[in-house]
Amino acid sequence: MKTPKILALIATFGAAAFFAVAADAPAPSTYSVTLSDVHMCCGNCVKGAAAAVKSIDGVTAVGSTADHTVVVTAPDKATAQKAVDALTGAGFFGKSSSDDIKVSTDTGATTTKVSSMEIDNLHLCCGKCVTAVNGILAKVPGYAANDAKQGAKSFTVTGDISPKDVMDALQKGGLTGKVGATKPEVKS
Repeated sequence: MKTPKILALIATFGAAAFFAVAADAPAPSTYSVTLSDVHMCCGNCVKGAAAAVKSIDGVTAVGSTADHTVVVTAPDKATAQKAVDALTGAGFFGKSSSDDIKVSTDTGATTTKVSSMEIDNLHLCCGKCVTAVNGILAKVPGYAANDAKQGAKSFTVTGDISPKDVMDALQKGGLTGKVGATKPEVKS
């Protein structure tokens, strides 16, 4: 009865060959990029960044409140770019550690002064986010007031303001959004 011994030998050599090939196979590659100077004031900001990329296969976004960063890990560069785009779409803004990954500064803002502007999709998960927005906007020339509230999907900024100045200031503070409706400057 040599058949069982032959089968045992085939099984042994087959398994050895399989593991040898598996050991030579390249490890799955990943691409990481760090966004720095991102508004990350609390655990909900961290969760918001992770949620922004949740629907993109193979991607993680790990935020840090300590150093105000988001580390994006993806299967490849194109997917990492898609994740960074999703983060800006969710209202987060920062500087990319990679020249290959671009953080969009496009907000739809113009330099033409307005008396009122709506800002959509800016990250406002908590009272600290609202406080940060208030502090940032208070330094914008011509700023008068805003009605930002925790969890709001949009809010209004008033004054004699340039939408570009407003959005540039918010992006410098690690936040972004899109300019919605505006009202022209009131001429006296």
